[in-house]
Amino acid sequence: MRPFEIKIYPDPVLKQVSEPVADIDSGVTDFIGGLVATLKSTPGVGVAAPQVGRLLRIIAVDVTPKEPGRGLVVLINPVIISSTGSKKVREGCLSVPEYTANIQRAEEVVVRGLDPNGKEVEIDSKGLEAIAFQHEIDHLDGILFLDRITNMKRDLFRRKMKSL
Repeated sequence: MRPFEIKIYPDPVLKQVSEPVADIDSGVTDFIGGLVATLKSTPGVGVAAPQVGRLLRIIAVDVTPKEPGRGLVVLINPVIISSTGSKKVREGCLSVPEYTANIQRAEEVVVRGLDPNGKEVEIDSKGLEAIAFQHEIDHLDGILFLDRITNMKRDLFRRKMKSL
Protein backbone atom coordinates (compact mmCIF):
# COMPACT_ATOMS: atom_id res chain seq x y z
CA MET A 1 0.00 0.00 0.00
CA ARG A 2 1.22 3.51 -0.77
CA PRO A 3 1.72 6.07 2.00
CA PHE A 4 -0.76 8.91 2.40
CA GLU A 5 0.19 12.56 2.30
CA ILE A 6 0.63 14.07 5.77
CA LYS A 7 -1.56 17.11 6.45
CA ILE A 8 0.49 20.08 7.65
CA TYR A 9 -0.59 22.66 10.24
CA PRO A 10 -2.72 24.81 9.91
CA ASP A 11 -4.83 22.39 7.82
CA PRO A 12 -8.29 22.57 9.45
CA VAL A 13 -8.73 18.77 9.53
CA LEU A 14 -6.08 18.65 12.28
CA LYS A 15 -8.37 20.57 14.65
CA GLN A 16 -11.47 18.41 14.16
CA VAL A 17 -12.69 15.59 16.41
CA SER A 18 -12.61 12.15 14.80
CA GLU A 19 -15.55 9.76 14.64
CA PRO A 20 -15.47 6.30 16.25
CA VAL A 21 -15.12 3.38 13.87
CA ALA A 22 -18.37 1.38 13.98
CA ASP A 23 -17.41 -1.52 11.70
CA ILE A 24 -14.01 -2.86 10.74
CA ASP A 25 -14.73 -3.54 7.09
CA SER A 26 -12.44 -3.80 4.08
CA GLY A 27 -12.36 -0.02 3.71
CA VAL A 28 -11.06 0.36 7.26
CA THR A 29 -8.58 -2.47 6.79
CA ASP A 30 -7.28 -0.92 3.57
CA PHE A 31 -7.02 2.47 5.29
CA ILE A 32 -4.99 0.91 8.13
CA GLY A 33 -2.58 -0.51 5.54
CA GLY A 34 -2.05 2.97 4.13
CA LEU A 35 -1.69 4.48 7.61
CA VAL A 36 1.00 1.93 8.51
CA ALA A 37 2.77 2.57 5.19
CA THR A 38 2.67 6.28 5.99
CA LEU A 39 4.22 5.75 9.43
CA LYS A 40 6.97 3.56 7.99
CA SER A 41 7.79 6.21 5.37
CA THR A 42 8.48 8.88 8.01
CA PRO A 43 10.98 9.45 10.81
CA GLY A 44 8.07 9.58 13.28
CA VAL A 45 6.99 7.05 15.90
CA GLY A 46 3.25 7.50 15.46
CA VAL A 47 0.54 8.74 13.15
CA ALA A 48 -3.18 9.30 13.55
CA ALA A 49 -5.90 9.17 10.91
CA PRO A 50 -6.60 12.94 10.97
CA GLN A 51 -2.97 13.56 10.01
CA VAL A 52 -3.74 11.97 6.64
CA GLY A 53 -7.12 13.68 6.28
CA ARG A 54 -9.46 10.98 7.61
CA LEU A 55 -11.56 11.75 10.68
CA LEU A 56 -11.52 8.21 12.05
CA ARG A 57 -10.37 7.14 15.53
CA ILE A 58 -7.38 5.09 14.35
CA ILE A 59 -3.72 5.40 15.33
CA ALA A 60 -0.50 3.57 14.50
CA VAL A 61 2.48 3.67 16.88
CA ASP A 62 5.92 2.06 16.62
CA VAL A 63 8.71 3.44 18.80
CA THR A 64 11.22 0.68 18.03
CA PRO A 65 13.22 2.87 15.63
CA LYS A 66 13.98 5.14 18.63
CA GLU A 67 13.93 2.77 21.64
CA PRO A 68 13.00 -0.82 22.47
CA GLY A 69 9.26 -1.35 22.36
CA ARG A 70 6.58 -3.83 21.44
CA GLY A 71 6.76 -2.97 17.73
CA LEU A 72 3.89 -1.76 15.59
CA VAL A 73 0.61 -1.16 17.44
CA VAL A 74 -2.52 -0.19 15.53
CA LEU A 75 -5.49 0.80 17.65
CA ILE A 76 -9.04 1.55 16.63
CA ASN A 77 -11.13 3.75 18.96
CA PRO A 78 -8.30 4.03 21.51
CA VAL A 79 -8.85 5.59 24.92
CA ILE A 80 -6.49 6.22 27.80
CA ILE A 81 -8.07 4.52 30.79
CA SER A 82 -5.41 5.44 33.35
CA SER A 83 -2.22 7.42 33.64
CA THR A 84 0.46 7.86 36.28
CA GLY A 85 3.35 10.20 36.82
CA SER A 86 4.18 13.35 34.98
CA LYS A 87 7.24 14.54 33.14
CA LYS A 88 8.27 17.20 30.69
CA VAL A 89 9.31 15.81 27.32
CA ARG A 90 10.45 17.28 24.02
CA GLU A 91 7.90 16.58 21.30
CA GLY A 92 7.61 17.12 17.62
CA CYS A 93 4.93 16.20 15.12
CA LEU A 94 4.82 15.05 11.52
CA SER A 95 2.09 17.66 10.92
CA VAL A 96 4.20 20.45 12.41
CA PRO A 97 7.57 19.90 10.72
CA GLU A 98 10.80 21.38 12.02
CA TYR A 99 9.35 22.48 15.36
CA THR A 100 9.63 20.89 18.79
CA ALA A 101 8.57 22.00 22.26
CA ASN A 102 8.56 20.79 25.84
CA ILE A 103 5.23 19.22 26.78
CA GLN A 104 3.97 17.85 30.09
CA ARG A 105 2.87 14.20 29.66
CA ALA A 106 2.03 11.23 31.86
CA GLU A 107 4.97 8.85 32.35
CA GLU A 108 2.83 5.73 32.07
CA VAL A 109 -0.56 5.09 30.48
CA VAL A 110 -2.95 2.22 30.02
CA VAL A 111 -4.65 2.37 26.63
CA ARG A 112 -7.68 0.34 25.54
CA GLY A 113 -8.91 -0.09 22.00
CA LEU A 114 -9.55 -2.58 19.24
CA ASP A 115 -6.82 -4.22 17.21
CA PRO A 116 -7.27 -4.42 13.41
CA ASN A 117 -9.12 -7.75 13.86
CA GLY A 118 -11.69 -6.16 16.17
CA LYS A 119 -10.34 -7.76 19.35
CA GLU A 120 -10.31 -5.52 22.43
CA VAL A 121 -6.79 -4.98 23.74
CA GLU A 122 -5.39 -3.19 26.76
CA ILE A 123 -1.80 -1.97 26.67
CA ASP A 124 0.31 -0.90 29.65
CA SER A 125 2.84 1.53 28.28
CA LYS A 126 5.67 3.71 29.56
CA GLY A 127 8.45 5.87 28.20
CA LEU A 128 8.38 7.02 24.59
CA GLU A 129 5.57 4.61 23.74
CA ALA A 130 3.29 6.13 26.43
CA ILE A 131 4.11 9.60 25.12
CA ALA A 132 3.36 8.53 21.54
CA PHE A 133 -0.03 7.08 22.56
CA GLN A 134 -0.96 10.32 24.32
CA HIS A 135 0.18 12.42 21.36
CA GLU A 136 -1.71 10.35 18.76
CA ILE A 137 -4.91 10.11 20.82
CA ASP A 138 -4.78 13.91 21.18
CA HIS A 139 -4.89 14.09 17.36
CA LEU A 140 -8.16 12.15 17.41
CA ASP A 141 -9.63 14.89 19.59
CA GLY A 142 -8.36 17.74 17.41
CA ILE A 143 -5.56 18.59 19.85
CA LEU A 144 -2.07 19.37 18.59
CA PHE A 145 1.00 19.43 20.80
CA LEU A 146 1.03 23.17 20.06
CA ASP A 147 -2.13 23.40 22.18
CA ARG A 148 -0.21 22.03 25.16
CA ILE A 149 2.64 24.54 25.19
CA THR A 150 2.63 27.96 26.84
CA ASN A 151 0.76 30.74 25.06
CA MET A 152 3.92 32.76 24.49
CA LYS A 153 5.69 29.89 22.71
CA ARG A 154 2.55 29.11 20.69
CA ASP A 155 2.25 32.75 19.64
CA LEU A 156 5.90 32.80 18.55
CA PHE A 157 5.36 29.65 16.48
CA ARG A 158 2.25 31.04 14.80
CA ARG A 159 4.04 34.29 13.95
CA LYS A 160 6.92 32.30 12.47
CA MET A 161 4.47 30.26 10.34
CA LYS A 162 2.79 33.44 9.04
CA SER A 163 6.12 34.91 8.03
CA LEU A 164 6.90 31.81 5.96
